[in-house]
Parts: sequence; structure tokens; C-alpha cells
Amino acid sequence: MSRLAFKAVVYHGFLRLGELDVVPANGHGFRFPDNEIRIHHISPVSGRCPPLSILHTVSSASVRCKLESSSPVEQANLISLHASCLYELKTAVVLLGEEEIHLVAMPSKQKKSPCFWCFSVPLGLYESSLGLLNLRCLAIVFDLDETLIVANTLKSFEDRIEALRGQIAWETDSVRISGMSAELKRYTDDGALLKQYAGSNCVMYNGKTYKVQFEEVPQLSDSCERVVRPVIRLQEKNIILTRINPEIRETSVLVRLRPAWDKLRSYLIANGRKRFEVYVCTMAEKDYALEMWRLLDPEACLINKKQLLNRVVCVKSGSRKSLLNVFQDGNCHPKMAMVIDDRSKVWEERDQPRVHVVPPFAPYYAPQAETANAVPVLYMARNVACKVRGYFFNDFDKNLLRKISEVFYEDEVVTLPHAPDVSNYLTSEDSGCVTNGAANAPFADGIHGSETDEILNPPGEKHAVDVASIPVKETPDVKLETSQPTIGIIPNIVGPNASRTLMPSQKTGLLGNLARQFLLLMVQI
Repeated sequence: MSRLAFKAVVYHGFLRLGELDVVPANGHGFRFPDNEIRIHHISPVSGRCPPLSILHTVSSASVRCKLESSSPVEQANLISLHASCLYELKTAVVLLGEEEIHLVAMPSKQKKSPCFWCFSVPLGLYESSLGLLNLRCLAIVFDLDETLIVANTLKSFEDRIEALRGQIAWETDSVRISGMSAELKRYTDDGALLKQYAGSNCVMYNGKTYKVQFEEVPQLSDSCERVVRPVIRLQEKNIILTRINPEIRETSVLVRLRPAWDKLRSYLIANGRKRFEVYVCTMAEKDYALEMWRLLDPEACLINKKQLLNRVVCVKSGSRKSLLNVFQDGNCHPKMAMVIDDRSKVWEERDQPRVHVVPPFAPYYAPQAETANAVPVLYMARNVACKVRGYFFNDFDKNLLRKISEVFYEDEVVTLPHAPDVSNYLTSEDSGCVTNGAANAPFADGIHGSETDEILNPPGEKHAVDVASIPVKETPDVKLETSQPTIGIIPNIVGPNASRTLMPSQKTGLLGNLARQFLLLMVQI
């Protein structure tokens, strides 16, 4: 026995299996409480991945210690445990607080007695990762506002229209006036549509009347009340009208879905097989976020109804998003996850390399951006997700699994190959995406972050857009399209240049007040 090793008694439940020597690894000393290794349970059988490959991929602490037998007496129970774990691809699991210590049975070049490597992972992470890796599945985390959707209420339409009217009133450049007038008209048209819906539960569009369909919202827990929402879906325009609180018309919302979302969604679950486990991380209010996701995934194909409350994660506006927070239940390791977001800087710095940044969805400021490129933004994101998944499992299968099959108990831990990490495959050489100039927009196209709180807590007065009173100022000599931002093809760069300069907490919320302050300032000048 090594001078640095000490003996520990091994139990499975109340059955004493024998004694093993605990040998330090990586220069770290690790001791089991009371020098007892109490096995709580045996992990599920792994279908195709050796436990060592799974734990090397998801364990942040590498090997905590090694276990070997120096007993001159044959310990039949330990031999049986070792053989069962080695040949059936299982581990023996010891619970220590919020951690699981996994005993991985190792082959040996020299020993004929049981020997193990020990890894520590958060509770539940091993079993979740085993399922993902065996099914060749990763995790994908979506932002909502300006990534997949843009939503507006009567109040937000009113604020944005008022702000644009103020800008147009003092603008002197005819090209800019033309562009802002076209943007104003788009806001006005959608505002009028939402006003119809809020007032009469129907809309007139292209000469046809659309009435609400009452959709029952799945009850996410026994304590949730039954909710039925009046919904109008204008499929050809990617527009959905819904009401967050069915009893309060001021909570009516017009939602624009980003083009090609259906292509991305179908890829994630093609032929009934999940390629990615789906999560949502947003700075929006919870009920709003749940309804937006229901509109995006009406049949609950991407996230099971029972998982929704845990998988739709809402972060306080102004705080950083974190993959560890998204996966706080131990259902995935950040190295096995990618993010689709229109900003990378809202994420913790350690997570930013795993963010695929898409241009902000701006259907009012730059509606042509989604169609100017042959490949829509979300279809490009689908291609990136496909590439990342392919590279990850190619590396896992051809590099990690092959080399791990040659590892023995006596080998140094540092000889293990690098584990695959999603961040290794998200590069600036990813397929180009369309820039839409939204970073230069004076405000976001829809409600965002803390603004979503106002939907559930509307002001006492009703905020309705008086569409008829808003003049649309146009310059007949200038084409509307000429004022729109130039479309360019750039690489998908994960970094500061790919994200907006404004944090969500800094975005204009009360745009009506902002416009009034602007007008007062100009009058004083």
C-alpha cells in the first residue's frame, strides 16, 4: 500500500463488501467520511458509452482518488461488484451532500484485485448525461424576445409610435424621414390589428374576418388554475394575437414569430427523435415567457408539459444569464449545451463561447433583413446546431471513446484526452448571417425584459392606439426602401461585435416619456 493511502471499509447498503485502499490522484487528497465508502446505489446500465467517457466529459474535478485492494484475502463481494460494473458499463454511487461520487471499475495491467477511479459530479448529472450521450443528444437554450419573437402590447405600440412621430417631426433628411415613416406605418398597421383584437375578439385582415379560437393552456401543476386564452393565428404573416390574462384586454399582445422557426423546430425533433433537449432562458416575466413558448411550441414537442416550469428559466432583468442556473437541477453540463441568443454579453463570461449570436429580429425597423439572404437567420442557426452536434459526437466517438478504451488503472490521469466541448465547435467561421442594422435602432422593436411585467400589471387607464390620429409622413420622391440599413453578410462572431450595445435593463421602456423629453429639449433649443 502507498504511504499516502489509507484504508476505507466498503458497504453496499448494510452489507459489508470489504476494504479498499484510497490512493490520492492528481496531487489531491480525498477522504471518505469516517473512512467508510457507503454505496447508495448502482447507476443504470450504459448502452454504448463507458462510464469513464461520460464522467470525463461532465466532471469538473477529474479523478478525485483511486481505490485498490491490498488485502491478501480474496474479497468476493468486491470482485463481484468490480466485474459487474466493468462489463455491464455501470458505476457504484456514493452520495456526499449535493455530490455523487462514482466508483468507475478499471481494467488493470498488473492487478488481479478490484480497482476503481472515483469521480464527483452534482446530483443527477451523471444519469442525465448518460441518457444524452447514449442518444447522441445535446442541449440547446433559446432566448425569446428579439431572438425568436417580437411582441407588443397596446401600450408599447403607443410608446413606439409616439417616439417615431417625435423623431420624424424634427428630422430634416428626406431619406431618413422616408424610412422612419415606413417603420411608423408598420407599427401603426399592427397596432390597429391589436386594437381590433382587444376590442372585439376578431380582426379584419385582407378583407377576411378572423375570430378568436379559445385555446386551453396546459396546467403545469396541481395548484395552477385552468386558463383558456382567446387566440388568433395569422399563419401566412407569422402573427399571433393572444391575451396573457384572458380577463384583462389590456394584456393583449401581438406576437410576430421569426421566419424559419418551423424549420429549426422540425430539425430538433426530426422523425420523432430528439437531437437536442430544449431549454429557454429569458429576462421576461414568467407567465409571459410561458405563453410565448406555448405559441412557439403549441404541441409541446420540444419541451414536455411536465418539464416546462423547470425548463423555462426567467432571469431578473439586468442580471447575467448562466448555464449553471439553467441546468441547476443537474440535467446537463454546460460543455454539452449551445445557446441561440441575439446577444452574448448578457451571459456569464464563461458561457459566452457557447452562444451562437443571431441578429436581433427587427420586423418593424428592418423587415427585409429576414428575406434578403437566401438562407433565413433561423435556418442558418439550424445549420450551426447541426454542425456543432456533428463535430461534438465525431470527436466523442473517434477521439475520446477510442483512447479511453486503452486507459488502465495504473495510467496517469493527465494522459486522458480532452473531452469534447460545444465551445470548440462554435467559431467565427460559422456560416454568415444577415445584419439588419438593429444595433443602431433607437429602441427595441418589441417589449423586452422588465417591460413584460407591465402586461400582468397594466396601468389603470387603458392604453389604446388611436390609429386614425397618426399621420404617416412620406416623401413621394424617395423610395421607402432606400432608407433601410444595408444588408451585409458577415461571419457569426461570438463576441462584443455580434451583440447590441445596450443591455436589456438599459433599453428604453417608457418610450413615450422619452419622446416627450426629446420634444421639450428641441423646443428649448
